[in-house]
Amino acid sequence: MFENIRNIFAIPDLRRRVLFTLAILAVYRVGSHIPTPGVNTEALALLAEQAAGTMFGLYDMFSGGNLSQVTIFALGIMPYISASIILQLLTVVWPYLERLSKEGELGRRKITQYTRYGTILLCVVQAMAIAIFLERQTNIAGGLPLVYEPGWAFRFMTVLTLTTGTGFIMWLGEQITERGVGNGMSLIIFAGIVVGLPTAVLTTLDQMRTGQMGLIRVLLLLTVMILRGGGRVHRARAPARHVQYARDGGRRSVRRRSSTHIPLKVNTAV
Repeated sequence: MFENIRNIFAIPDLRRRVLFTLAILAVYRVGSHIPTPGVNTEALALLAEQAAGTMFGLYDMFSGGNLSQVTIFALGIMPYISASIILQLLTVVWPYLERLSKEGELGRRKITQYTRYGTILLCVVQAMAIAIFLERQTNIAGGLPLVYEPGWAFRFMTVLTLTTGTGFIMWLGEQITERGVGNGMSLIIFAGIVVGLPTAVLTTLDQMRTGQMGLIRVLLLLTVMILRGGGRVHRARAPARHVQYARDGGRRSVRRRSSTHIPLKVNTAV
């Protein structure tokens, strides 16, 4: 492992790509600390504690904690992923998109452009929903107002800020894909999840110290995490060893099954 790390910094092009990727991720984390104008961050912290174990907390984990703090990156990269899934589904049922998908690089560029338009549309809808939600939850967080001055001015500012933030994240991911180590969108999601790992470890240690979580429970949790992670890696790198197909058996048209070996991985991207 240390030899591979040394080789990364020994090859100029690879070193440049790695450093560029780290710089982009640093910019992403800086933006995660810039709050949306007009939002009371103290009241948001209380609201986030109340919704820690709900679906809101799960979505907040994928956004790297940006949603609970309503930063300029509160929507994260999820609107882009949702738009990509919608376009992939429409490709099957819409002949126009199906033709574009078969036109090579030019068709893929058009589909990517439509994906960006869909991302902006989803951002506008979700940002407006967040603004209305914050206005309606004004007195839930310990009596503190979540929004200083509710109204259409706040809603417009929230939509503009969050939509621009997601567009900027989308651009950062594309830069990592083109000029960095690749898979920019996946790396941004990974960075958003990993950033909460130190806090989770400290919380677990504190619960062990106070007796809220026993040693057996911690060991069981670590075992499940290791087995699940190892299983996913093994499945991703597993080769498709045997492929069976039918062949003609002769004059009586009897079909026989034949088996062959293809040394390809199940997931060739790994």
